[in-house]
Amino acid sequence: MLADDIVVTENRAIARSYAKINLTLDVGEKRGDGYHNVEMIMQTVSLFDLVILDKTKGEISVSTNLKYLPVNDKNIAYKAVKLFREETRIRGGAKIIIHKNIPVAAGLAGGSGNAAAVLCAMNMLYNTGLDTRELCAMGARLGADVPYCIMGGTCLASGVGDVLTPLPDMPKASVLLVKPPVSISTQTIYSEIDSVKIERRPDTRAMAAAIESGDLRAAADNLCNVMEAVTQRDHPEISEIKAKMISDGALGALMSGSGPTVFGLFDSFTAAKRSSDEFSRQYKDVYISSIYR
Repeated sequence: MLADDIVVTENRAIARSYAKINLTLDVGEKRGDGYHNVEMIMQTVSLFDLVILDKTKGEISVSTNLKYLPVNDKNIAYKAVKLFREETRIRGGAKIIIHKNIPVAAGLAGGSGNAAAVLCAMNMLYNTGLDTRELCAMGARLGADVPYCIMGGTCLASGVGDVLTPLPDMPKASVLLVKPPVSISTQTIYSEIDSVKIERRPDTRAMAAAIESGDLRAAADNLCNVMEAVTQRDHPEISEIKAKMISDGALGALMSGSGPTVFGLFDSFTAAKRSSDEFSRQYKDVYISSIYR
């Protein structure tokens, strides 16, 4: 649970909002509300943003270490405070400082994690007593990945990503993350996926069984994301990164979410570090993390 990592004093909360990867991701039919049904297994990794909230008398402010991010009501963290106040009827606000480590628009739920951290921190700072179910319901109004970011760990997600079933802990692994310098529109990927022939779909049950048995190699063998078929079509470097990770010793590699970040699962930190050093010669956004429980 994200809330377990939040440190709270009388007027300040300090939270870590963690990145996520998709071990599986399957997209079903389009729903009447315009969204697609999905089924996916998501996993928290140790890469995190630092989110600091200070109580205010009512004003809301956001600042970040990235100058190009919005710091007004277009920022999801700002929206989270505003929604929390509306739902709980508290009068106080928050001064939010976000130190971004997770790359932006990367398929790693960085923004969703920030919103999740803000909701949990506000709940603790203002002693509003909301339970996890209530926080997740609130988070779903901000984004489909926010409820998962509140839960964390290893989860099966269905619906639009908001129906969560906790799974046993994923086996330990080093996780190498490489984000090529391309921009991906999740909305565009969803709009195109119905017209693309999907050669392979995830075996969600097999992945869940591999996780339950603690078999990292079987989990790596079952990595599958149908969105790759769309994203790789315009960005072949994604498949090239995957292939190099495998040649560098990864048990498996996959694009996370709608991309463009690719992750590799390694059973050896030494191999992951060696691969990271090589990728760093070509790419700016390269990170070694681990499965986080």
